[in-house]
Amino acid sequence: MTTVGFIGLGTMGRPIARHILEGLPSGDTLVLNDISSDRIKDLLDAGAVWAETAKDLAGKTDLVFFMVPDIPQVKSVLEGENGLLAGVNGELLLVICSTVSPDAVRQLDEEVSAATNGQVRVIDAPVSGGQVGAEAGKLSIMVGGSDDLVAKAMPYLKLAGSPVHLGPTGAGEVAKACNQLVCAANIVANAEAAVVAERAGLDVQKLFDLMRGGYAGSKIMDDKAPRFIEKDYSVSGAAIFWIKDLKAYLDEARSTGTTTVQGDRLLDAFQGVVDAGWGWDDTAIVQKYIEEQGQQA
Repeated sequence: MTTVGFIGLGTMGRPIARHILEGLPSGDTLVLNDISSDRIKDLLDAGAVWAETAKDLAGKTDLVFFMVPDIPQVKSVLEGENGLLAGVNGELLLVICSTVSPDAVRQLDEEVSAATNGQVRVIDAPVSGGQVGAEAGKLSIMVGGSDDLVAKAMPYLKLAGSPVHLGPTGAGEVAKACNQLVCAANIVANAEAAVVAERAGLDVQKLFDLMRGGYAGSKIMDDKAPRFIEKDYSVSGAAIFWIKDLKAYLDEARSTGTTTVQGDRLLDAFQGVVDAGWGWDDTAIVQKYIEEQGQQA
């Protein structure tokens, strides 16, 4: 019997936790910790257990999933008198599903292992598919870590989507960085195309309907086209998080001696969105950013 912990129950974490809860093997338990128990009442009513602090959660669990914005938020949960590390009483595996830099997750593994005499270890399992994929349980999950540690997490990762073990700790985050480059390029290209088409007098909805049937079609287009058509920037995935994602990609490109053609320009676009005060809007807001650049020109 295994007790699974989950910390970070927002837009992505909550549906992932729900799929894990619904698929738990008989005898296993899911323990949750978040800012408040109120917003996860449905999960608690369905059988999950609440932990008042990360320390309490650590004392009850064998592995803990994290879905928080970045490594500083992970460390804030780990540290302090009520932090997770204060409650460790045996071997504990931390599964970082957040999108963070590969070096940061490798360093985190070294730090917590040293601090706990090897009792606590870290693997990375960032996800792709957005809120839609999380709700459907069809995320692509990129896993990095040693074979023995990954084997402990795999049964639970499979409940949320399709996990693939890509290499040692950090490999999942390298894959996610590459994934984010492609997704960012797709978002920006779709947004720019929508602006050009509208200004040229085209029916933007008809254009996207047409492009979906050709090589330009993609999951990004399926997800974002309605937003570009309606200029709906209500948040699903906040633009501000793409700053760290693209910086992680650029760091990895530099470390591998790779000249980047698009990464810098994509970072500039998302930085422009954030500088304009729209960082907490959906990534589709890049459409508005491009429109305003055109006006300035």
